[in-house]
Amino acid sequence: MRNPHRRPIRRKRPANGFTLVELMVVIVIIGLLATIVALNVLPSGDTAKIQKAKADISNIETGLEMYKLQNLTFPTTAQGLPALVSMPAGLADPSRYQKGGYLKKLPEDPWGRPYLYASPGQHGEADIWTYGADGKEGGEGVNADIGNWDK
Repeated sequence: MRNPHRRPIRRKRPANGFTLVELMVVIVIIGLLATIVALNVLPSGDTAKIQKAKADISNIETGLEMYKLQNLTFPTTAQGLPALVSMPAGLADPSRYQKGGYLKKLPEDPWGRPYLYASPGQHGEADIWTYGADGKEGGEGVNADIGNWDK
């Protein structure tokens, strides 16, 4: 029988919250996941920049082809790519130049530098290129030169 004057035994409830060890385990797991994601996502940023450079070069090349169709020659190296945006000085027949130019504006390469141009080029009638992330001739991977001859 139970004694009516005796207090019931209360069981101790566990404390709410997390222990320091549990928090540390969660932080380590989140750190590992962040590292894995970063290692897989960051290289795609470099790949995207390379693809953007190739697309820009292709668009510039299209503008150059239109320029050549109407003016019968590519802009000289001295006239450069700005000849696609506004009429250069010294055209043989300025009436052939397309009103408004052949590009609305010249893009910069994904690393913030102007694209390079030579006509005649070493690889064809007109070369368009960028030196890549390092801004220096040559290189590998993201530092490799990207030009209209890389097709």
